[in-house]
Amino acid sequence: MDEILLIGAGGHARACIDVIEQQGKYKIAGLIQKENTTDKYNLGYPIIGVDEDLTELSKDYNYALVSVGQIKSSEPRKKLYNLLKEMDFKLPIIQSPLSYVSKHAEIGEGTIIMHGAVVNTSARVGRNCIINSKSLIEHDVIVGDHCHVSTGAIINGEVKVGDGTFIGSGAFTKHSISIGNNCVIGTGSVLKTDILDNQWVEN
Repeated sequence: MDEILLIGAGGHARACIDVIEQQGKYKIAGLIQKENTTDKYNLGYPIIGVDEDLTELSKDYNYALVSVGQIKSSEPRKKLYNLLKEMDFKLPIIQSPLSYVSKHAEIGEGTIIMHGAVVNTSARVGRNCIINSKSLIEHDVIVGDHCHVSTGAIINGEVKVGDGTFIGSGAFTKHSISIGNNCVIGTGSVLKTDILDNQWVEN
């Protein structure tokens, strides 16, 4: 199996490890964290460096995944994604075998589809996204780059989600609405109308 580096060593990384193990396509070579700590392992996998080590590590490894979580701002994940691209890492699609992605859907590089998620026909999910456990992306939905659709969220048909937007756990959208770039949609929110860029919605 090809070896893959995980860029981020916190709680979301543990969820990524579980999905990668279940998928069975990549061997986890180790994890990279933002700065040095006393931690040496995460779920038995070694922490082999910090962000500044990536240039050297890119000589030995071809594959990487951003395994930093996303709440509120997408900027940390976006910066890491761009850094990896500059270093010519390949960012594969990671999909849990316990999820469903229609053969008619499109998934961008570096995106992870977690356990129990559903991505239905003609949906398009961008690059470097998190489609979290038991979330539902319905037909013809467009999800931009660097988004996180959190646990149990339901994105109904033909909705458009802008780049960098976070959709909280259990949020629900009406059919065909648009959600702007860099929005935060709070846990359990019900969206019935369009949302402009850079909005924080709680209800």
